[in-house]
Amino acid sequence: MKLSEVKQILPTLESVNFQLEDRTLVPEHFHVTEVGQITKKFIDCGGVVRTEKVVNFQLWNADDFDHRLKPTKLLNIIRMSEEKLGIEDAEIEVEYQGETIGKYGLEFDGKTFLLTNKTTACLALDACGIPSMKPKLNLANLTAKKSSCTPNSGCC
Repeated sequence: MKLSEVKQILPTLESVNFQLEDRTLVPEHFHVTEVGQITKKFIDCGGVVRTEKVVNFQLWNADDFDHRLKPTKLLNIIRMSEEKLGIEDAEIEVEYQGETIGKYGLEFDGKTFLLTNKTTACLALDACGIPSMKPKLNLANLTAKKSSCTPNSGCC
């Protein structure tokens, strides 16, 4: 989800809620302690130099149980970040502390912002030496076809 999408959604909400993919809700007294832009410049295993930019939201839980972040407050924090930091309209990455700091993608289900799990991948598969995945075969279909298979038919 891009920053512009969050900015369009916030004015329509009465409250700001975040939920992890396992359905655990981020406690409603969370704080957004940072809004920024992270630029990552790196080289992949194939030797290609790459640059990625994300808008970063950092969520934090404190012992401030009376705190509730209102949508207008978060929108103001975003606008201030755009003005003072020159943040671009990029994909959002959310940092949230579980057992360690996790980085999540962001989606919206019409009511709640969903922290989606992120995965790693090789960006240079052609240079990596990893064989491509072979299609999985349905053994039940093979067994059914085997009964009609005859020598030299190409099915065996």
